[in-house]
Amino acid sequence: MASKFQSRLVGTIVLVAIGVIFLPDFFDGKKQHFQEQFASIPLQPQTGNEGSVTAIPEPVDAETELPPMAVTEQIAGEPVLTESVSEPVNVKPPPVGEPQPGNTDSGWVIQLGVFRNFENAHQLVEKLRSKGYQAHVLPKQLKPGDLARVVVGPEIDKDKLSEKADDLRKLTGLNGQLLRFNPLNP
Repeated sequence: MASKFQSRLVGTIVLVAIGVIFLPDFFDGKKQHFQEQFASIPLQPQTGNEGSVTAIPEPVDAETELPPMAVTEQIAGEPVLTESVSEPVNVKPPPVGEPQPGNTDSGWVIQLGVFRNFENAHQLVEKLRSKGYQAHVLPKQLKPGDLARVVVGPEIDKDKLSEKADDLRKLTGLNGQLLRFNPLNP
């Protein structure tokens, strides 16, 4: 025979199981079910003005021939020849590495240094700006592990910028390197 403790334990487990299963349904009250109304979509749309459709006429082929001689046109009494010349044109490709007229990446910068410490780079830029140089830190925001480059420029004229290199060497003690500036990928 089972002991009183075991009987009470089994009874308590049965009552708790009944409470867990049936009491939530009892306290929820009357359940409301919502059913959305769906409208069926017709497979082919109904059109009201089917009689107003106009047929597109077929294109007309005209039997024409070009004249056997060159066509001339007369402007102020002088005949002008309008025949097109179809000789191949040889275009010489531009030399690689030299800036082309109208090319936007033909500027120059002096890279003074590459810094791991972003604050040191900004201090150098502030020093250069106070002396009147156009100095920048590239990239503007660093991700962990990136290096900050300090550059002076950009300048279109390479000779003008190379003259500043000696002054920068005296001011900062850094040997700058003259590099081509690309505005799309600085």
